[in-house]
Amino acid sequence: MRDHDIRVHRSEEHLPRTDQLAWAMAEVATDPVEVGPEVQEMIINRIIDNASVAIASLNRGPIVSARAQALSHPVSTGGLGASIYGITEKSSPEWAAWANGVAVRELDFHDTFLAAEYSHPGDNIPPLLAVAEHTGRSGHDLIRAVATGYELQVDLVRAISLHAHKIDHVAHLGPSAAAGIGTLLGLDTETVFQAIGQALHTTTATRQSRKGEISTWKAHAPAFAGKMAVEAADRAMRGQTSPVPIYEGEDGVIAWLLDGPEARYTVSLPGPGEAKRAILETYTKEHSAEYQAQAWIDLARKLHREHPEAADPAQVASILIRTSHHTHYVIGSGANDPQKYDPTASRETLDHSIPYIFTVALQDGTWHHVDSYAPERAGRPDTVALWRKVTTEEDPEWTRRYHSLDLREKAFGGAVTITLADGTVIEDEIAVADAHPQGARPFARAQYVDKFRSLATGEVEESEIERFLETAANLPDLPAGELGRLNIRAATGVVDLTAGPKGLL
Repeated sequence: MRDHDIRVHRSEEHLPRTDQLAWAMAEVATDPVEVGPEVQEMIINRIIDNASVAIASLNRGPIVSARAQALSHPVSTGGLGASIYGITEKSSPEWAAWANGVAVRELDFHDTFLAAEYSHPGDNIPPLLAVAEHTGRSGHDLIRAVATGYELQVDLVRAISLHAHKIDHVAHLGPSAAAGIGTLLGLDTETVFQAIGQALHTTTATRQSRKGEISTWKAHAPAFAGKMAVEAADRAMRGQTSPVPIYEGEDGVIAWLLDGPEARYTVSLPGPGEAKRAILETYTKEHSAEYQAQAWIDLARKLHREHPEAADPAQVASILIRTSHHTHYVIGSGANDPQKYDPTASRETLDHSIPYIFTVALQDGTWHHVDSYAPERAGRPDTVALWRKVTTEEDPEWTRRYHSLDLREKAFGGAVTITLADGTVIEDEIAVADAHPQGARPFARAQYVDKFRSLATGEVEESEIERFLETAANLPDLPAGELGRLNIRAATGVVDLTAGPKGLL
C-alpha cells in the first residue's frame, strides 16, 4: 500500500491534480490489475448476500416507493436497461441503482466495515451492477468493478472519520462507487477523477438521518449516493468537470466539513499492480440490526440459555454494557436519544438501540428481521421494564480494540454486568459476532447460501432460487450482456406494482 499524505491547500498554492487524493483514487480504479480467486469468491458471496436481504424487503414501504419511482423512468435508448429486484421490468441504470440500493439497505442486514468511519461496502454493488447490466458488461467486468468499489471505500473509512463532524458515512460511498464505474467501463484516469469529485460533492450530508427519531431516509441515503455516482460518471464521460481540488481545496471537504484548514490525513491506497483485497477485511451480518449490535445479540442468546433469570425484569436490578466509544455514543445510552428507550419508536430507531436489541435477544434467545421489531414486541410490558434497566458506558480498552489494525484483536463487542435484585452478579463478554471471520462460526459460502434460502423462502419459487444461486456461483464466466440473470424474481403475487401511495412522477 502507498501512503498519500493530504492537507488543505490555499488557492494561491497550486496543487497539481496528479497530487490530489481523487487522482490517486482514479489511478487505483484504472489499474488493470486482476482480481485474485479469494477476492472473487467473496464478491460472489456479497452479491448473494445483497440479493437475500433485498428479497426480504420487497414489500416494505421504502422499497415500494423507490421501485415505483424507478419504474417511472424507463430504459433509455442508449443501453439495455437495468433490472430491479423482484420484478421483470427494467429502468434506466441510475434509477435501478436507486431502487435496488434501497432494497439492499432497508433491513440493515448486509455487510459492514468499521474503522475511523462506518460503512456498508455492499452498497457499492447496486450502482455497479445496474451500470454493468445496462452497458452489456460481463461477469468478469463486474467483479473487477466491485473490487475497486470495496477497496476505495474501505481505504477511505480506515483513514477519514466523517461522523466526528456529523457527516453521513455515504460521503465515502459516492466516490468509491464512481471509481468502480470507472473500472467497469474502462474509463481513463482524467474521467474517473472528475466522476469521483462530482460524486463526493453531491453526496455529503449530515448524520441527522441516523440520529434521534430515525426516518426511512436511512435506507435511501446510500441508494442516493449510488444514484449520484452513476450520474457523476455520466457527466464526466460527457466532458463535465468537478470542483478541484475536492478534498484539499481551501473551501473543500477537509477544510470546511472535516478536520479544518490545518488538518492532515494519511490515506493508504494500493500501488500500481497491487491487488485490491480490501473486501476480505469486511464482514456481513447474521442478524438484521446495526453491525455494532451483532456481537451483543450473540452474547444475549448465550445468556438466555445460561441465565434465564436475567430475562425477568422482576429479578434484575441493572444491566451495564461496557463497550467502545462508537457503540456507546451511536447506538448506546451515550447518544442521549430518548427515542432509544421508546417502545413506540420506528424500526429504524430500534435498529440503532443497543438497550432494546440486547433486551429482546436476552428474553427471546433469538433475533428475527421482522418479529423482533414488531410494535407489539417492542411494547410488551416486561420488555419495556427490562429495557429501561439497560445502560452503556465507554470502556477505553474496548475502544482501543475497536480501532486496532490487528485483526486478531480488533473487536466490536464488550463486557456486560447484570446485577440481580438479590445481589447476584452475572458477567460475560464477547469480542466479535459469531459470524465474523474471527468469530465462533465465521460465514463462508454455505452460510451466505443458507441466509439467502432462509430469506427467499416464501418470496421466491424454489426453481428461481436454484437458478440464481447457480448464476452467481458462475459469475466469473458469465458472458457479456448476461448480467440480468443476477436479478432474482419474486413468486407470482408477491409484488403488487399498483400498491403504495402515488407521488409526483
